[in-house]
Amino acid sequence: MILDRRRMTALIGQGGSIFVTLFGLLILTFVIGRIMPADPVRAIVGEDATREVYETVYRQLGLDRPMWEQFFLYVRDVATLDFGTSIRTGQPVLTDILRVLPATIELATFAILFGAIVGIPLGVLAAVNKDRWADHLIRVFSLMGHSMPIFWTGMIGLLVFYAWLGWVGGSGRMDQFYIGLVPERTNFLLIDSAIAGEWEVFRSAINHILLPASLLGYSSSAYITRMTRSFMLDQINQEYITTARVKGLSNRQTIWRHAFGNIRVQLVTIVALAYGALLEGAVLIETVFAWPGFGSYLTANLLIGDMNAVMTCVLVVGVIFIALNVISDILYRVFDPRTRA
Repeated sequence: MILDRRRMTALIGQGGSIFVTLFGLLILTFVIGRIMPADPVRAIVGEDATREVYETVYRQLGLDRPMWEQFFLYVRDVATLDFGTSIRTGQPVLTDILRVLPATIELATFAILFGAIVGIPLGVLAAVNKDRWADHLIRVFSLMGHSMPIFWTGMIGLLVFYAWLGWVGGSGRMDQFYIGLVPERTNFLLIDSAIAGEWEVFRSAINHILLPASLLGYSSSAYITRMTRSFMLDQINQEYITTARVKGLSNRQTIWRHAFGNIRVQLVTIVALAYGALLEGAVLIETVFAWPGFGSYLTANLLIGDMNAVMTCVLVVGVIFIALNVISDILYRVFDPRTRA
């Protein structure tokens, strides 16, 4: 009974925390929409509109109302999933985001898988071989991943692996020949092509996503490698590791079962944050590869002052990070039974 009450109290506390965070996010996006130098009215009516037309649209947007009333109307619209219409596309902003976000999710998911599969073992290897040649090579690898601009690696990658070697596809999500062949059911090209049985399109999509996802994943793996190495060094220096070795456990068991087992919870947070950063920060790689994703959509609307789209994109990024934190909390309880109490 006491345990149930504690769980209920914890759930209420977590729900309250999420609500406060979301409300703060709404305030932040509203303020961003009001302090941005772009004029949403001028973006709609154009530079040559008369003063009468300008003032009419100004009142229609509710900008003549008190600030508190504007915020209340904004919260009401968000609660009903009404994010307005994009000036650039003429479509509801929600429709646009549901169309472009899956492309970025596909790209970021492949990238984080690459980053985690490469970064975690390299981080463990570097920690086990601290100050040896393997450690130095891995640290150089990580430093290069952090130092090289992603747009530069993207252009070099296209030049070498696409134009010269022909190993991967070029810009876009698939070859031009296949555009329009697959019905857009989920807007995830790999899923839609598989559902439709268009395996040529599926292979083309894989061929096009490999290079940008690998480059993004390399940048992400550099961060994951450094953090894994740091966590592992902290565990390797603990007394229980020495005890395990004295008892005759193999080095493999000591490192992977005991030391690595104790950093899994920390790595969940690192990978989740890296994934969120990929969803948010894929703008440059999407630009280089002409990838029609969330980052390209945000950039294009920001340049023309389409505040409905910009504010919604900021809100979406915040919600993504909140969702990733909630998922991390759930995974904590999976990987560490002590947190379930």
